[in-house]
Amino acid sequence: MDSLIKIAQEFYIGEINDKILYTELANLISDKELKENILKIAKTEEKHANFWQRFIISRGGQLPKEKIDRKKLFLLKFLSKFINPIIFIYLAELGEDRAVKKYYDFYKNADLTEYERSSLKNIISDEIEHETYFLNQVENLGLNNVRDLILGMNDGLVEILGAVAGLTAVYTTNPQIIGISGIVVGLAGALSMGIGAYLSVKSQKQINMHINERNEILLNTNIEKSYELFEEKLKEDNIPQEAIKEIINVLREKKVNLSSIFIKETHENEIKSGVLTGFSYLLGTVFPITPFFIFSNSYYALTVSFFLALLVLSMVGVFVALFSGISIKKKVLEMIIASLSAAAISFSFGKILQHFFNIET
Repeated sequence: MDSLIKIAQEFYIGEINDKILYTELANLISDKELKENILKIAKTEEKHANFWQRFIISRGGQLPKEKIDRKKLFLLKFLSKFINPIIFIYLAELGEDRAVKKYYDFYKNADLTEYERSSLKNIISDEIEHETYFLNQVENLGLNNVRDLILGMNDGLVEILGAVAGLTAVYTTNPQIIGISGIVVGLAGALSMGIGAYLSVKSQKQINMHINERNEILLNTNIEKSYELFEEKLKEDNIPQEAIKEIINVLREKKVNLSSIFIKETHENEIKSGVLTGFSYLLGTVFPITPFFIFSNSYYALTVSFFLALLVLSMVGVFVALFSGISIKKKVLEMIIASLSAAAISFSFGKILQHFFNIET
């Protein structure tokens, strides 16, 4: 019983803090409709907090004191003057993804009344709905491009860090050769990644165009066949046969056009995708390469390169963790260990080659 109350107290504090955060940030948004929607969501979070309040009191527990992080709130309000507040709200919602998982575990394992179980199902549904809403908002802001830019930059950083580490083992006293080699490798990698992204998107658009043309002809010449295809699609999704028959009968009766199901539009721009991918990769190479043009000793340059990589990888790890709702500490460590392991292996391999081919530097 005590453990249930303790968990419920944590949930209560989380919902109260979210209600305050959303209310404060909503007041900084000029768009009237968006502001009203966020204030509604804040009210929903307050309703969730009230549920946990009743849950705690009904089991003889004490309502915890609200722990509002005033410094964090002040910082977010300050940053919101320069960055759209919807981004901070979305990041907060992604943090709530962990809360949803905890709610679901609580729902499955706790001894709850029917009313509590029903209420908790609604809370979980609300939180997922909120996350979806904010995801749509940040997509409208083009935040996905920022995500792609950062992840592409990470690829360039990790690959070139491994390359310069391997070259350092060979050219121990000539860091400029390593830097120049890194630029050549980085430029080749950026072109490869950019062209690959361009061709991938363009090919997918061509495939979709062909499929769309075929489906459009089918829908315009044989509407009955489109119902048959849709019926097959429902069967693949394991929809009960009785429900499938009912759906198809309604569609036939109303002569519903199924073009929205079978004709898919590709909105991604192949040129934009190629340029963004190549540029982001190239941007990532700057951090591990730059020290080799500053220091006269390859090992000093590699050490600074490692520290720059650690700093950038930590920032990328935080970003990825926020956008995937996982532990920040775990993701940062995972990225750092994987990247530095690759660099260490490359360095060792470079030493082996130096010894095997008797390269003097």
